[in-house]
Amino acid sequence: MRSLLLDGESEEMTRALKKAGAHRFPVARPRYIVTTRAYFRANFDMALRQRLRSFADPFERRDWLAQEKQIKGLGYKESSHFLRNIGVKGHAILDKHVMRCLAEVGVIDSSRPPANRKGYLEIEQKFLQFAKDIKVNCDELDLVLWSMKTGEILK
Repeated sequence: MRSLLLDGESEEMTRALKKAGAHRFPVARPRYIVTTRAYFRANFDMALRQRLRSFADPFERRDWLAQEKQIKGLGYKESSHFLRNIGVKGHAILDKHVMRCLAEVGVIDSSRPPANRKGYLEIEQKFLQFAKDIKVNCDELDLVLWSMKTGEILK
């Protein structure tokens, strides 16, 4: 699959994903990759890191990833996760496991995932305040909460 990322067509990627049994969305995800790749190539000559560094405000950076219509398949959770994976810290990854933990300890009222930007940012603020209150780094706290629910620790 890796060899297809820069130039492969979505049909080739779909075949590779299906063969590997490696993805829940083997048809949609390749289409997203091809659309996003074309956008990056046309607008930034594929220099994504440079584009990400151009944002002075880290929250604007994530907003761009989550809201740009030509970047397919990334919402706030996925954008936060992507940024964490490339070394950008300070954004909560509010997946269903983290949301359940936050509801269980009373940080939020419901484990229902946020439906929009406003909802995500409101829950993230509560999460960040909770991390501060208990003196745990926010980038470590969501991993701890996730691990509590899944029984796994992934780095």
